Amino acid sequence: MEDTSEFPQPGARLVHIGRQPIFDASGDIAGYELLFRGNTQAVEADRRDAYATSQVIVNAFTEFGLDEVVGDRMCFINMTREFLTGELILPFGPENVVLEILETIDVDDAVVAGVTNLVAAGYRIALDDFVWQSGHERLLPLASYVKLDLPHCDLDRLADQLAFFRGFPHVEIVAEGLETLDDLALCDRHGIELRQGYVLSRPQVMTAACIPPFKLRRLELLGALSEVDADLDRVVEIISSDPALTMRVLRASNSAAVGSIQRVSSIRQAVVLLGLGHIRRWAMLMVVDDVAEATEAQLTNALTRARLCHNLAARFDADPDAAFVAGLITAVAELLGITASSMVNHLPLTADLVAALTRGIGPLGRMLRVVDAYEHGDMARMGFARGGNDLTGAVMDALRWSTQTVAAASRQQELVVS
Repeated sequence: MEDTSEFPQPGARLVHIGRQPIFDASGDIAGYELLFRGNTQAVEADRRDAYATSQVIVNAFTEFGLDEVVGDRMCFINMTREFLTGELILPFGPENVVLEILETIDVDDAVVAGVTNLVAAGYRIALDDFVWQSGHERLLPLASYVKLDLPHCDLDRLADQLAFFRGFPHVEIVAEGLETLDDLALCDRHGIELRQGYVLSRPQVMTAACIPPFKLRRLELLGALSEVDADLDRVVEIISSDPALTMRVLRASNSAAVGSIQRVSSIRQAVVLLGLGHIRRWAMLMVVDDVAEATEAQLTNALTRARLCHNLAARFDADPDAAFVAGLITAVAELLGITASSMVNHLPLTADLVAALTRGIGPLGRMLRVVDAYEHGDMARMGFARGGNDLTGAVMDALRWSTQTVAAASRQQELVVS
């Protein structure tokens, strides 16, 4: 998932997140602090406000996936006042998450009440860069961690302060800002449980290519249309929420290319008139075109793969429509320069599609491996398709279908422009 490029594939954008390990006394990674980063070269965070916190949360939980960022370890995230008081709602549960209360936050009654509610809901609290007589002492009974900027502590009072913190049975100490071996030796001498700093590891900027929200909406349509019993109301809702997609679907339904005689004036009319089969095919075409911003040649190749999967589905006892979707998703992912599995979290896909795209298993997974082997000329991997390895007929049909489909779309677009 790491990438130093600032130039994502067309249709995608780059998102970044900083991650600095927190180690235990034995040198094992106990958790990570997640930090706002605006680009891959950012050494320090240039903002620590609600926007920065929101970006860290969104990127960690929806773009990367928390499992990929921290695995089963603890995840420390800086909180601002708005999140602590409930003005902004946390969109995640308390599992493996530690909420860091910044030293810049004024701890008043509203903050204490908000933190009390969060702890009651199961969230763990860390008091970041703890400073005596700053008012943060009020939160010690609620805290699970206290973070000390060790190089800037009063060493003459350190032993007494640590003894005081340990009077709260659930509090662990995190020494942060460690820069030298002497700092580490000081941690050992005082038995400090957790350590963080440049002497151990600098923050690492993780980068992922993601799809902008309005393009994700179009991928959501793909997922809705892939369901065996597609919900008409849901399909209409998704299309109607995207003005550009609405216009494309209406134009497509009014085009002679899809065989429609009656012109329509609403999305529901278009879907009912044409049927989900027709609208599915046009929607798939539009999704590839809009999301990936593909050239005509790339669009043809993507649809060829999808149609080939459709044609091969019976050989693997797989559903043809699900096979089409699986092929199309892998093609779109390739155009965007991301993995198909990274798109799964954004789509309401069936379990068999998820298994195929993330782990390559099941009938659809086996089919995708055969198609991939064919495209790479690896004939040795093509021996497990029922009906043999001869894909000539299926490939020729896929090429004809995709070429005709793209040509029809081009003609329809020319009519719209003229």
